[in-house]
Amino acid sequence: MPWSVGGLRLGRDWVAAPDPAVLRTRWTTLTRAEGPERELLFRPSRTRGPAAGAAALPGQRSATARFSEAPGPFPEPVRVLRAPFDEQWLLPDQRLIDAARPELWRVLDAQQLFVVEAPEPLVTAHLPAGRLGRIRPLHRRPGGAEANLAPGLLPLLGARHGGWVTPEDVLCWILAAGRPGPRGYEVPLAADPERWRAGLELGRRLLTVQLRGARGGEPPRLPGGRRPYVRSAVTAWPQGLAYDPESETLALGDGAVSPVPAGAWEYEAQGVRVLESWFAARGAHRDPQARGLEALGPAEWPQSWTSELLALVTTLALLADLAPLRAEFTPGPLLAAGELAAAGVLPPPRWSRRPASVLDHREEGPGGQFALL
Repeated sequence: MPWSVGGLRLGRDWVAAPDPAVLRTRWTTLTRAEGPERELLFRPSRTRGPAAGAAALPGQRSATARFSEAPGPFPEPVRVLRAPFDEQWLLPDQRLIDAARPELWRVLDAQQLFVVEAPEPLVTAHLPAGRLGRIRPLHRRPGGAEANLAPGLLPLLGARHGGWVTPEDVLCWILAAGRPGPRGYEVPLAADPERWRAGLELGRRLLTVQLRGARGGEPPRLPGGRRPYVRSAVTAWPQGLAYDPESETLALGDGAVSPVPAGAWEYEAQGVRVLESWFAARGAHRDPQARGLEALGPAEWPQSWTSELLALVTTLALLADLAPLRAEFTPGPLLAAGELAAAGVLPPPRWSRRPASVLDHREEGPGGQFALL
């Protein structure tokens, strides 16, 4: 996947939140403030401040005038991936974001998938927006018109393995066979059709779990008897998480969820437990050090978060179940570098490492001018 983009750099945490209603409250508070108070709430950086204008993000409706002069209407929040397996909401206004990566917004659609190097690959249908790692879109153009794969790779694999190979097949293979290596994330390519098909089967299972029902699919479920349920509702804001391995119960204050397999509780990404990271993000506004707009959040624990927690436990439990199969998987005999070079796969041409030209409409630049790209 030659084309990669650095992660979005928000510059200020208040532009994203687990609850979209909180973003409206923050926006209203900011736009009603004036002068030094607005400046303080905005949290300016060298890149963005209230006096700066910016182009509208592709596919989004937002004002482009200087924020201090005309904030414009509230930009409807969009779903993003803020941390591994943590889906939140973002204000899609480039005036508020230090580095919004418009080239990613141009290829964001219902067919797109993003691979995040974290360092193990995460796949999401939502735009990654946080300190996650480099982002590799599966497609270089909207509508899945052009795969972000080394030219010649799909025909070579199709000829080798006796069938039509799709970009999503390659993504499934990456999930099953790829491993961190001394030169970065390394993906061996199988020469044996049987090993290729076995990798695709495992990779599809991994992909289905990671997508979590996105793109119209069914959310993954654990078998009956293993599905987590709310045993007691959360009635007060939980001060922390506690896990009982014997009863497989996850306690959130006076609330409780079970059964929660040990594999889900212990599942880590980027060196931290995913469940603990997810919970901490939802209580960040209650931190004594939270200031300004970042301190605005729900006063009570939303019921929807408990539903999200049940879905997250299911995802992590299924991934933990698949982890031994992935660790044991071997690609078998590999395609030789000479064969890849002869097919034009290696090295990828320079143009494949750059974003494609996808403009089929005008984009509004700062101050209402049309953007020239």
